[in-house]
Amino acid sequence: MTSHKLGLINKNQWGFTLLEVMLALAITGLVSSGVTMTFFQVVNGSARANNYMTAVRQVQNAGYWVSHDTQLAQDVDDDPMGGGFPLVLSWTEWGGDEHEVTYSLEDMAGGLKQLKRSHKINDDEPIETIVARCIEQGAEKEKTNADFIDTNGDTVDDTLVLKVTVIIGSGLQEQDKTRVYRVVPRPGSE
Repeated sequence: MTSHKLGLINKNQWGFTLLEVMLALAITGLVSSGVTMTFFQVVNGSARANNYMTAVRQVQNAGYWVSHDTQLAQDVDDDPMGGGFPLVLSWTEWGGDEHEVTYSLEDMAGGLKQLKRSHKINDDEPIETIVARCIEQGAEKEKTNADFIDTNGDTVDDTLVLKVTVIIGSGLQEQDKTRVYRVVPRPGSE
């Protein structure tokens, strides 16, 4: 008989009340918005970390190659046409091989530049390497979605000063890194 009475009580209930449905939707909305916000924060944080590491790596790469070649150089011509570039470094090895390394800024699509290293030994064809991409020279620059390296080269008291600023990304994901390299050419260089 008890089961018969329970059947009568449940007989008139066909579904959920409006209040129950609204409460379930509200809870679902809060949980899904929290999950969505967490997901976007993780993705944004990951992109920021990647952009920062890319900026650091580009700064280090440009500084490494220019410092390396400057320390080998016997002759540093850092301002042949004004503005610090092209930077021409040359030296002669003990065996008589003559090296000439030229750093230049070349145009890329969108008005950006790339830092190119051209290494020539004696009269052979130069070996060209792109050291850094998306460069703008000078303090004034326009920020876009691309990455930049702001490079200024000048000589102060026989020391080559190279300031490299890299800006990667845009908006909340923008990251930048600046380093100033002061490199002394080897003794006896001009």
